[in-house]
Amino acid sequence: MLMFTAAVAGHAGAFSLDDVQAQARDLAAQPYAAPVSNLPDVFSRMQFADYQKIQPRRDQFEWNNLETPFKLAFYHQGMQFNTPVKINELVEGDAVQEIRYDPVRFDFGDLHFDRAATSSLGWAGFRVLYPINQAGKNDEIMSVLGASYFRVIGKDQIYGLSSRGLAMDTGLPIAEEFPRFREYWIRRPQPQDRSLTIYALLDSPRATGAYELTLTPGADTLLDVKARVFLRGQPAKLGIAPLTSMFLFGPSQPSAVPNYRPAIHDSNGLAIHAGNGEWIWRPLNNPSMVALSSYQTTNPKGFGLLQRGHEFSRFEDLKDRYDLRPSAWIEPQNDWGSGRVELVEIPTADETNDNIVAYWVPDQLPAPGQAMPFDYRMHWTMAEPDLLDGQTAWVRQTFRTLGERYQANLIRQNDGSLAMLVDFEGPGLAQVADSALSAQVSANGNVEIIGTELQRNPAIKGWRLTLRVRVKDATQVGELRAALAANGQVLSETWSYQLPPKPVPVATQTRDQYVNRFKKVGE
Repeated sequence: MLMFTAAVAGHAGAFSLDDVQAQARDLAAQPYAAPVSNLPDVFSRMQFADYQKIQPRRDQFEWNNLETPFKLAFYHQGMQFNTPVKINELVEGDAVQEIRYDPVRFDFGDLHFDRAATSSLGWAGFRVLYPINQAGKNDEIMSVLGASYFRVIGKDQIYGLSSRGLAMDTGLPIAEEFPRFREYWIRRPQPQDRSLTIYALLDSPRATGAYELTLTPGADTLLDVKARVFLRGQPAKLGIAPLTSMFLFGPSQPSAVPNYRPAIHDSNGLAIHAGNGEWIWRPLNNPSMVALSSYQTTNPKGFGLLQRGHEFSRFEDLKDRYDLRPSAWIEPQNDWGSGRVELVEIPTADETNDNIVAYWVPDQLPAPGQAMPFDYRMHWTMAEPDLLDGQTAWVRQTFRTLGERYQANLIRQNDGSLAMLVDFEGPGLAQVADSALSAQVSANGNVEIIGTELQRNPAIKGWRLTLRVRVKDATQVGELRAALAANGQVLSETWSYQLPPKPVPVATQTRDQYVNRFKKVGE
């Protein structure tokens, strides 16, 4: 069971998470003070294209003069990044030394403004650089900008989905609260260091938090997170280790208009390793209205938003290179107790909007003044099969199409049904005898399963399961589940698919129909 422990006071000696935790505890006991913007109009009204012109100068990177592979660069204030964050360096003896804002660190391109207007501004965030792809070449591997958002990549990856420190009231018909990191302490790396430690203080109207982030670059970059969260008030929902991504369309939900790209998404599924050992794969949707799915479990072994399948042919996009965008996997390192993994899917018309959020919701919250400890390791990876246990087969891809039946004259005719094709691949499937393998298939009461077919897929040395189904009420959620088994033993993860409801005109909605827009499924 998750234990809530009181924070300990700061101590003499080396700077540690305890020092930030003491600040977070004291801050939670005080009334919230909202940050005030210090931006002049020329920066607050700036458009994205102009903000992008403000770039860090390579000759002004922090630690350029040190024998370390890590470098720091900074983000300038502008647009919605209208309040400065304080960034400190932990130098020799763990003395705290503020890295003060200096506009000389930036190249402002062809922007025209009164240079004196920048003299009292500050940092909006920072970037971590490391020679991850080529010796001697500094590549950006971590970006920390806006509220408590951050992104991380490994070798041969480009930025895709994001994470953040905390989510509050996400996916509810009320305003979401966005906690922000207000101050950072970054430990100056030594020449032999291959990890970088960052501490952060989080603040929000109803919560504060202390965070220790240990960044270890590699083929899979790891980020070890230790979070200590305090409540000022009671949120309707608290989301731990939140991930934010984008899903526009793909084979499981083809584009409604012609597009040369077969898929556009930063992630195509939610993966869960439940506390009872079950592996679950939930393909993502771009729904017509907000959808909330919930998966109850105790002490989850892991969850994440994954980008399964990195072949270029899946995307055919030379500009945005969705094939190079990583997955993010959350692996708890301490006891998280009982709770649920939630998935929020929000309608979007284009790929510029993040419309997918996943996080952990604890069943119980402590009284104000008690720390909630959540430790977890984040894997930023493109080797998604390696996240599994080496014995469980996985869903390679999900296809959705119109169902068909044959007339007596062998002419195909759409009968109003849907067909779902699910490809499974992985350990042991190629060796299973046809007669031994079976599909365990189920659906909720809103879905009629018309027929199933299981056949070998020699192209992937796996199997393809075809389900022909009919939704009874298009305004209600449809749920499907399937897994492969042999001799009574489950061999694959559970494919858990949601058929989102179509919207009912607001004028004709009943109260139950409105509530069902936020219905939790998969419990």
